[in-house]
Amino acid sequence: MTRIICGALAVLPLLAAADDGTLKLTAELSSEARWYVQDAAWPEQSADEVGVSFSLLPELYYAWNRDTSVTVRPFARWDSIDDERTHVDLRELMLQHRFGNFDLRAGVGRVFWGVTESVHLVDIVNQTDLVENPDGEDKLGQPMLSLAWTTDYGSFTGYVLPYFRERTLPGPDARLRAPLPVAIDDAVYESSEEEKHVDAAVRWSLSTSLLDIGLSHFSGTARDPRFEIAPTPAGAVLVPVYDQIEQTGLDLNVVTGGWIWKLEAIHQANRIEDFTAAAGGFEYTFSAPFGTGWDVGALAEYLWDERGSDSPSPFQRDLFVGTRIAANDVAGTELLAGAIVDTERGGAFGNVEASRRIGNGGKLVVEMRLFMDADENDPLYFFRRDDYLQLEYIRYF
Repeated sequence: MTRIICGALAVLPLLAAADDGTLKLTAELSSEARWYVQDAAWPEQSADEVGVSFSLLPELYYAWNRDTSVTVRPFARWDSIDDERTHVDLRELMLQHRFGNFDLRAGVGRVFWGVTESVHLVDIVNQTDLVENPDGEDKLGQPMLSLAWTTDYGSFTGYVLPYFRERTLPGPDARLRAPLPVAIDDAVYESSEEEKHVDAAVRWSLSTSLLDIGLSHFSGTARDPRFEIAPTPAGAVLVPVYDQIEQTGLDLNVVTGGWIWKLEAIHQANRIEDFTAAAGGFEYTFSAPFGTGWDVGALAEYLWDERGSDSPSPFQRDLFVGTRIAANDVAGTELLAGAIVDTERGGAFGNVEASRRIGNGGKLVVEMRLFMDADENDPLYFFRRDDYLQLEYIRYF
């Protein structure tokens, strides 16, 4: 991956020398402090209460002939606690060309599918960069070739995904890790082609003033690994297992007045079992309540997995409730707070995210993650002592 990033950066002088196109170069420089409010649960974990990290995300965009462009977005992070979180990645190196009603994209990029707030069941093209954040929103760049056809009846897109990327996971000295170390280098694949298996996906989507709907199908290597316990001379370890799957997904977003109704549902077939899962709910926005000038949203979603307690996901019979507040001020102050509550076992995962622009080129982001009263059989129990408060300052150039 480092060689790919260096090769991508090598094209910058060539593009800058061109005089018949549009060239834009921007960057995000982030400094972050994460404070864990409790002592670590496992003896191998670092005893440091505060972790510091820095990240850099430059972006180059070059367009010519009005219908052709290339985007380059390398990423790098250094972390004071977790060696696995100190990493580099090529988030995007994408060539895009439009001809008629078709869009052709080739390279490394990110594709996002989904509408719900609490989980994104249908979002399956890119691998999760789990060392970045436990919320699963950060994704690794995915090698791909895609072709989209836009019609009056929606957009039809096909994807060829020629290389699989394994999930990044916290190291043995890090917080937010499982009780056993993970043998990252010993991952097991169902396919004999391993990471070189060619995956494929198709999606139809339609957007109107009231409705956004998407239907998708994915065939290939599961992005979510299973974990099997394996003995070693140094003790037991967890081995990631990547199965071959067929997954069909539906995402739906309906706007009616101040209401937004959301649904994501999937059906997946794999060698272990076939199952269906869904997440759905609503968001209602109160405009300027009590004369504040703010927009205040109330959110609620129900998360369901037919496997119940046999599901590796911590969210099988869970209720998400939260609020979204936009102050509508010059600084763009925003707050999103909520909790996912296990309706059967009683535990909860709390989340708070707030942001505000600082000056002309800065942004302050505050995050809090809380793991509350998780049952011993709940996967969130592993993180019961990993509550943290995070402050991040992002400088835009």
